[in-house]
Amino acid sequence: MPDSLGPDVNAPVTLDRREGPYGEVVLRGRGKDFEIIANGCFLMDTSDGRSERLLIDAALAALPADRPDPAVLIGGLGVGFSLVRAASEPRWGRITVVEREQAIVDWHLEGPLAQISGAALADPRTGILTRDLVAYLRTTTDRYDALCLDIDNGPDWTVTEDNTNLYSPAGLADCRERLTPGGVLAVWSAQPSADFEQALRNAGFIGVRTEEVRVARGVPDVVHLAVRAD
Repeated sequence: MPDSLGPDVNAPVTLDRREGPYGEVVLRGRGKDFEIIANGCFLMDTSDGRSERLLIDAALAALPADRPDPAVLIGGLGVGFSLVRAASEPRWGRITVVEREQAIVDWHLEGPLAQISGAALADPRTGILTRDLVAYLRTTTDRYDALCLDIDNGPDWTVTEDNTNLYSPAGLADCRERLTPGGVLAVWSAQPSADFEQALRNAGFIGVRTEEVRVARGVPDVVHLAVRAD
């Protein structure tokens, strides 16, 4: 007998699956939303972008209001919410996105996620670097007024082992060196971390604080903020 309730329209549907240098990455559709899964671990979806937008808004608010055309580095393209938020703000100057997964870049350039980020990617201020963020921060000589980083589930819950280096003393030192004096480091996390706040202070940052976004269930999403002293 057929199921009288019909198919579950909210059941996940795999739209693309890729094997890359960092493992498997999958784009799924669930109803009207999209999900990104990395090595079997849920990363993010399009159901609620408040914290990804806060990552950008909080960083800009922490910069001096008279700083002209601040340059922002967005670490992790994800579903595109942070990039779209940055591109919607005329105050930002150069907008650089560092994303190590070519599949995610492709989904935005020519796949289903283009409907979210197409206009932001076409913005002349926007550039994408397909690089590992940790390696880029360690080797580049470019400097930014804000680093808005969202490459994982946070300092206490990393998806890939290499990402732990971002939150280490060496990784935070690299972040500090990439910032202009008075520049802002903003780090997204799926949960608050008092240990990470202390690590930021130990790395020489000032103005360390955490902004929360309440969620329906469980602990809040947060953005950790810190400032490079002049």
